[in-house]
Order: sequence, then structure tokens, then C-alpha cells
Amino acid sequence: MKTFRELIVWQKSMDLVTEIYEETKAFPAEEKFGLTNQIRRASVSIPSNIAEGFGRKSDGDFARFVAIAMGSNYELQTQLEIASNVGFIEDRQLTLFIEKLEEIDKMLKGLKSKLK
Repeated sequence: MKTFRELIVWQKSMDLVTEIYEETKAFPAEEKFGLTNQIRRASVSIPSNIAEGFGRKSDGDFARFVAIAMGSNYELQTQLEIASNVGFIEDRQLTLFIEKLEEIDKMLKGLKSKLK
């Protein structure tokens, strides 16, 4: 593999970032520096850590960054559930996001186990 862009998990997490940005546009303006910002940062962190880890050129470093991406995935799931609980996201949309995040999580776990 020549570039991180070839990783399906990176591609799926990039697609998710776009969806997250679209969904959070509708959040209340007073959340711009609160939950909106946190959700966006956690979503961006997933593909960013995959890319950074890939660039380290060491399986051990790459595995560590994949673990960080996994943590951001769990953080994002929690923040989306909070957004749902306070009425910013509909239940149907939350379910779709969680399904995508669970798929990304499985892929990250598989990648991490390959690197060890």
C-alpha cells in the first residue's frame, strides 16, 4: 500500500466527517463552540490519526495512532448520543451514525491486529 488514501477505513471515516459536518449545520448557534465543535473535532480525529499513523512508517506507531482513532470513534458515539438526548439529532439519524461508527470500529480493530 502506497498511501493511507487506499485504506477503506480512512475513506469511510472521511465520508463520515462530511456527513457529520452536514448534520451539525442544523445545531443551535449557541452550540457552535460546544457540542458542535466537539462532535466535529472527534469526527476529524478518526481519519487524521489513521493518516498520521500511516505516515510514521512503523507498525508500532501506526497501531498506536489506530488506537487513538478508536478512542475518537467512541468519543464521537457518546457525543452523538448526547446530541440525540437533547434533541439535536433524530433517533433515525443517530442509528445511522452509530452503525457507520461500529463498522469503522471493526475495521480499525482489524487493522490494529494486523499491525501487531
